Amino acid sequence: MAWNDPQWGKKNEGPPDLDEIWRRFTAKLSSLFGGKKPGGSPGSNGIGAAGLGIAAAIAFAIWLASGFYIVDQGERGVVLRFGKFIETTQPGPNWHLPWPIESVQVVNIEQVRTVEIGYRNNVKSKILKESLMLTDDENIIDIQFAVQYTLKDPEDYLFSNRSPDDAVRQVAESVMSEIVGKNKMDYVLYEGRADVAASATERIQKVLDRYKTGISISKVTLQNAQPPQEVQAAFDDAVKAGQDRERLKSEGQAYANDVIPKARGMAARLAEEASGYKQSVIANAEGDASRFKQVLVEYDKAPAVTRERMYQDMMQQVLTSTSKVLVDSTKGGNNLIYLPLDKLMQMSGSNTGLPAILDTTPVTKPAPADNTAQDATRSRDAFRSRDREDRP
Repeated sequence: MAWNDPQWGKKNEGPPDLDEIWRRFTAKLSSLFGGKKPGGSPGSNGIGAAGLGIAAAIAFAIWLASGFYIVDQGERGVVLRFGKFIETTQPGPNWHLPWPIESVQVVNIEQVRTVEIGYRNNVKSKILKESLMLTDDENIIDIQFAVQYTLKDPEDYLFSNRSPDDAVRQVAESVMSEIVGKNKMDYVLYEGRADVAASATERIQKVLDRYKTGISISKVTLQNAQPPQEVQAAFDDAVKAGQDRERLKSEGQAYANDVIPKARGMAARLAEEASGYKQSVIANAEGDASRFKQVLVEYDKAPAVTRERMYQDMMQQVLTSTSKVLVDSTKGGNNLIYLPLDKLMQMSGSNTGLPAILDTTPVTKPAPADNTAQDATRSRDAFRSRDREDRP
């Protein structure tokens, strides 16, 4: 401000005058393009209008340039004209009519978004109203899971639903509650964790497609599934009992696998032995029958000779398997003879195949002893003769 300015020393109050600022700006533009300052020659108003046009052209060019934008890889540009969807642009440089005519919203469709149900950031920070669910066998389990998803249709994601992320949370909670309610507790906790997650992924995707959310479910991950904390101790006991049951079943199966093959082998061996014994008995019976027939033929030819031969053969078989004691009484003896049979049997056992011979010494007169021996000999001969005569 010059020292002779009439406003010198006065306090500047209020906002600056916009008309004054504009006049100063146009004056500077006119001086840049060869014009004169205001208050100069009469042609200065034309030069000021030309500068104003140039300034407007520059401003218009800047306004048009503001419509350029770049869409990165993995993103899509959604162009709106007065708030209405026009098109979706691909990655690369693009242009739209500048604001306020058109605007663009850049949406990342490859970013993996995550919705947590039953917890937030950490499984220890549980939200019981989301995590507690009822099973088919009327048990309550505490389950926390996460849903990961990407975008497949930016238009549906932006305009078909007011809050698509909240829709994912609500749909996931509802679908998981349905799946848990149709299965038993052990299946959800242990046997079918993978099946539960796969089924939840498929069903959540169907519901979101029906709502036209433009979301693609990538994966459902079960972070934690267990009984409520209040019954955890009792449930652990039940789990241990189940593990003991499975262990005992395994041990029993191992014992059965060891015993059953042995029993089957023994049964097969006994069956083979019985079959062999059967064949042996049949063969012996057939042999005996054949031998009997042959003997019968010979018996028809000479009955007496055949009977005598059969008698001798039988006596030979009987006496061969018995212990025999021979008493020599030709030198005379007594009617009462002490026979130490136990000693004789021992001697017979030590001399296998040899009869025990007892040599007796006569203690009475020889004559009666000889007569007795002769009578005994005659009695045996007579008995044999009568036996032979009595046989047919």
